[in-house]
Amino acid sequence: MDTLERLLAAIPVDLSVDRLWLVGDLVNRGPRSLDVLRWVRAHDAAVTCVLGNHDLHLLARAAGAPAKRLDTLDDLLAAPDRDDLVDWLRRQPLLHVEAPWVMVHAGLHPAWTIEEAQQLAAEVEAELRGPRWRELVLAPRGHEAWSPALRGLPRWRAILSYLVRVRTCHADGRIEPSHSGPPEEALPGCVPWFELGGARWRTHVPVFGHYSALGLHLDEDHAALDTGCVWGGALTALRLEDRRVYQVPAIERRR
Repeated sequence: MDTLERLLAAIPVDLSVDRLWLVGDLVNRGPRSLDVLRWVRAHDAAVTCVLGNHDLHLLARAAGAPAKRLDTLDDLLAAPDRDDLVDWLRRQPLLHVEAPWVMVHAGLHPAWTIEEAQQLAAEVEAELRGPRWRELVLAPRGHEAWSPALRGLPRWRAILSYLVRVRTCHADGRIEPSHSGPPEEALPGCVPWFELGGARWRTHVPVFGHYSALGLHLDEDHAALDTGCVWGGALTALRLEDRRVYQVPAIERRR
């Protein structure tokens, strides 16, 4: 939270007139998850966020999943407003489209148009907001291969695999789950998801995080913004109107 406050002061942001987009992983990326979630919820009118894999992990923990070794969620899960925060979080989108931009935590399948990606994200969002959300967040997670023929939980897990977990892909769009390092160390034939040729989402420019080993990576057709703040790197913001980059070094890091 201290690093976020320093970045917002450096830009600076006036939330009475400006709008702030957050590319997900609001929680479990530092020691003050509860403060961050309360802050974002309090500024809901000016902030648009998409869910990341760690946000979904918080929902799973709230539904009864066991803790992971590096979790920083205990104070949040013990907070008196925990249920209100969890309910607010599970109602946040997985994808935000505002032409020419599309904001997502991790990435998109090359076969998806933006309209199809919105429809698929909306399917999962409806489940997260509905009475069966615990079943979804407690389902085994992985890097599922996408097929439009999938139904039910396998379909939703495959959609989430791209929206919140993808980094590199094979030429046919299959996610390579074993690689989280820099692109130059990817398996032969694998490239970052946004470099796959012929992708149908290219009517828009993705803004995303998740891939910290990639770092800040800006091009005409994408904006990757995860610069490893949780590991002692920097927290990065991009002003969309002129693509000016703002960065501050991490104050907190994962304990």
